[in-house]
Amino acid sequence: MRSRFDEQLALLNKELITMGALCEEAITLASKALSEGNKETARGVVPIDTDIDQMERDIESLCMKLLLQQQPVARDLRQISAALKMVTDMERIGDQAEEIAEIISFMNKLTAVSHTQIREMEKATIKMVTDSVDAYIKKDIALAESVIEYDDVVDDCFNHVKKDLLDIIAANPKAGESALDLLMIAKYYERIGDHAVNIAEWVIFSITGNKKGREMS
Repeated sequence: MRSRFDEQLALLNKELITMGALCEEAITLASKALSEGNKETARGVVPIDTDIDQMERDIESLCMKLLLQQQPVARDLRQISAALKMVTDMERIGDQAEEIAEIISFMNKLTAVSHTQIREMEKATIKMVTDSVDAYIKKDIALAESVIEYDDVVDDCFNHVKKDLLDIIAANPKAGESALDLLMIAKYYERIGDHAVNIAEWVIFSITGNKKGREMS
């Protein structure tokens, strides 16, 4: 019975890795669309987000089977509970990547964006999502803590983007619409970073039983 349970736990880890990879793919594709000014590429994010939504349902179902199959020990219970919380944040990451892609798809004047801070936000959020899932699989508290600390990089970049874009709007009101679109995109990257922090905090909980910090809604 326990061997079957361990097999299903291993499957849960595999599914989480796959879902994390899809989140990374969605962010990467949205970022590619933004940097290239390609609306068609942006539309490619939609089916990835659909796959992420389906994986959330599949993993939730697997977690419920694990909980009902036998009485899990405390360590197992923490791992399963953390997975249930993590997939919620992953699903929201997929949604926000799709939101970025949707803005790109409907921007009136779309040209390649070279804003250094947005580029840094893209790289940082992909790293945070990847590292947070890796930390869960490897049960690596130090890696999870590094994700939480790295959120400062994303926040600093967002503050720079916000200031720069507001300066652009003040100097040239005609550029206001496109500047606000970029500000919303930057905000979604910032939220993705926050969800990666949530995942990292649940990793720490799954290992130690303690979780500190705030959860995003």
